[in-house]
Amino acid sequence: MSHSPLSFLFGVLGNVASFVCFLAPLPTFYRVCKKKSTEGFQSVPYVAALFSAMLWIFYAYVKTGETLLITINSFGCVIETIYLAIFLTYCPKKARMSTLRMIVLFNFGGFCTIVLLTHLLAKGAGRVKLLGWICVVFATSVFAAPLSIIRVVIRTKSVEFLPFPLSMLLLLSAIMWLLYGISLKDIYVTLPNVVGLTFGVIQIVLYMMYRNNKTLKNEKLPEHKGDIDNNENVAPTVSAENQEQEVNPQAGVVEIGEKKEDQLDEEKPDKTELNNNNSNNKKTEEESSEV
Repeated sequence: MSHSPLSFLFGVLGNVASFVCFLAPLPTFYRVCKKKSTEGFQSVPYVAALFSAMLWIFYAYVKTGETLLITINSFGCVIETIYLAIFLTYCPKKARMSTLRMIVLFNFGGFCTIVLLTHLLAKGAGRVKLLGWICVVFATSVFAAPLSIIRVVIRTKSVEFLPFPLSMLLLLSAIMWLLYGISLKDIYVTLPNVVGLTFGVIQIVLYMMYRNNKTLKNEKLPEHKGDIDNNENVAPTVSAENQEQEVNPQAGVVEIGEKKEDQLDEEKPDKTELNNNNSNNKKTEEESSEV
C-alpha cells in the first residue's frame, strides 16, 4: 500500500513518539537491576504491551504495506521482552509464576488462538476486518488503563503519580497515530487513538489543575494501604513509605522500652544505697546502746 507524504510523515512521527514511550520504563528497570528487587512493581503492563505489539504486527502483516506499524511494534516486542526478562529475574517466586502464566495464556495461547480464528473464520478483506476489531478492543482497553491514575489524582488532588513528560509523550503519540489512521482512512488505527487522545487530554488538564498542590503523603497513604497489601501494582515510593511508617512506630516502642529499662536500672542502685544506710544506722545505734 502506497502512503501519501502526509501519511508517511505522521507515521514517522508516531514511530518516534512511541519509541520514546517504550523507553520510558528504563529508569525503573535500571533501579530493579541495581537493587535486585522489583519493589512491588507488577508485570501486567509489560505483558499487555507485548501482546498489543504482537497483535499490531500481525494486523500490519495481514493488511500488507504497513511497514511503519511493523517497525515500531517490532521494537516494542524486543524491549518489552527485555523488561519481562529482567522482571522474571528479580521478582519473588509468586510473582514469577503468575507472570509466566500470563505470558503463556496471552502471548502464546491467546495470540495463537487469534491467528487460527482469523484464518479459519475469515478470508481476504474479512480477515483484515476481524483482526482489526480485535486490535481495536484490546488497544482501547490498554488506552483506558490511566483511569486508575486519573482517579487517584482527582481523589488526592496531587500529581505525584502523574509524570508530566510521559503524559505529554503519550498524548503526542496518540495524536500522531490518530492523524496517521485518518490519512489512511484506517478506522482500526483511528478508533483506539481517539480514546488515547481523550485520556491524554484529561491527564494534561488534571496536571495543570493540581500541579501547584502540595503532596499530602501522610493523608493519602492510609487510603491506599489496602491496595498495597492486596495488589502489587503500586508505585514503589508508596510501599516504601508505608514500610517506614510501620518500622518507625516499632522503633519508638523499642526506644521507650529501653528508656524504661534504664530508669529501672537507675532506681535499683538507689534502693541498695538506702538499705546500706539503714543497716549502718542500726549498727551505730547498737554500739551506742552497748556503751
